[in-house]
Amino acid sequence: MKKTALTIVSWNVNGIRAAMKNSFADWLATTKPDLVALQEIKIDDAARAQAQFDFAGYHEYWHPAKRPGYSGTAVLSRIEPLNVIRGLGGADLDDEGRVLTLEFKQFYLVNTYFPNAKPDLARLDYKEDFNRQWLAYVKKLEQQKPVVAGGDYNVAREAIDLARPKDNEGHSGFTKEERAWADKFLAHGLIDTYRLIHGDKIQYSWWSYRFFARAKNLGWRIDYWLVSDRLKTKVKDAFIQDTVLGSDHAPVGLILTL
Repeated sequence: MKKTALTIVSWNVNGIRAAMKNSFADWLATTKPDLVALQEIKIDDAARAQAQFDFAGYHEYWHPAKRPGYSGTAVLSRIEPLNVIRGLGGADLDDEGRVLTLEFKQFYLVNTYFPNAKPDLARLDYKEDFNRQWLAYVKKLEQQKPVVAGGDYNVAREAIDLARPKDNEGHSGFTKEERAWADKFLAHGLIDTYRLIHGDKIQYSWWSYRFFARAKNLGWRIDYWLVSDRLKTKVKDAFIQDTVLGSDHAPVGLILTL
């Protein structure tokens, strides 16, 4: 049976309208991924209808937040899914449009924009609750078929995942609680595809807009593709397109051969 290679990319675009003004359409036409998981789209259905985006060759699936101009996820897919699921099934967590799932024949694609704990850690409890429900949701999906889970996880799991770990110890995105949850995801059978392919290579996916952080490469790796252990041998490559501009995040991707 002939195997098919799928290129799957995740990108926190920090506003799809801003991204469209910053060559997102050109990137899409050049890169030609099969699946694109977007986070922080910052657009509701009414504004999107007015914007009239044209992503030729892609089916579009959107899960905006109820609050206008905030959060939200979307997936552009060259392959029509069998099913689309918006949210985790709980209104307390789904109002922010953070999870969008597409079911395909061989796997579930789970696109997630994980909460930011905030500088004062005011949303740390909320994030831990989200993590708990997200993991239970993924494990439930895995009972039917493997999962490909990408997005902005808003956490650097290891010290090598950020440029200045000592300075950021205990700060949002690098607290012991958030890192413990990231470890728990892996302990429950999910595979960090970038580490699987690249080992301890240091590369970042997000940079602060302050202090010329990107020019100095003072970044964090907080965007991931995790896959079910059953797909481990199917991962042929993983990458971070850290030279692609247009957002404070870089596109991150993987190639699966199924």
